[in-house]
Amino acid sequence: MQDDGLDETITLYFWSTPNGYKISIMLEELGAPYRAEFIDINKGEQFAPEFLAVSPNNRIPAIVDPDGPDGQPLSLFESGAILQYLGRKFGAFYPSSERAKAEIDQWVFWHVGGLGPMAGQCEHFRYSAPEKIPYAINRYTKEVERLFGILEKRLQGRQYIAGAYSIADIANFTWTRVWPELGQDIRKFPNIEGWLSRIAERPSVARGLALRKPQVSRNKQA
Repeated sequence: MQDDGLDETITLYFWSTPNGYKISIMLEELGAPYRAEFIDINKGEQFAPEFLAVSPNNRIPAIVDPDGPDGQPLSLFESGAILQYLGRKFGAFYPSSERAKAEIDQWVFWHVGGLGPMAGQCEHFRYSAPEKIPYAINRYTKEVERLFGILEKRLQGRQYIAGAYSIADIANFTWTRVWPELGQDIRKFPNIEGWLSRIAERPSVARGLALRKPQVSRNKQA
């Protein structure tokens, strides 16, 4: 939940991308007080020295937790690391059992090392590249299809990726839900389609996806 106060309020450095939404969803699911600091990546704000002090890789999302593990502020970048940290801190969506945690971790790492980057490249070459390169579009579209196939098989007979709803689902949800932009036909993946629907129905997920930079109204001159 967004909070205007400062005590123990986590700062989320955010832009409305699939990676950013992972953390807004997680914070909403936890009911943790946070405030959003919008980093407009279209204007190059991710290269500002103030942001680089938090996220040296000049990527969103990142957080600053004023109440870190030792009571001191902690800044953290990389969505997978943030999800794990918040899961441990709040004791939710990331169980303490090493066996359960290991099962979740493998799917978080599968995402941050595979599905997320490949989906990002796919979207880039399909929509943002200055020239259309058929080889690149085909390569990344096919790789996303392959990865969707792995997730589809994993979800056979399962409601969620690793037992109960967890950070593994949150990590994989935000890129998978944009399947039309990735050139995928969701009808080929009925298990993924059902999984996406179950997650999208969660009120906290809807709140996390609703996070946007407020529009500044300007009074028109008479």
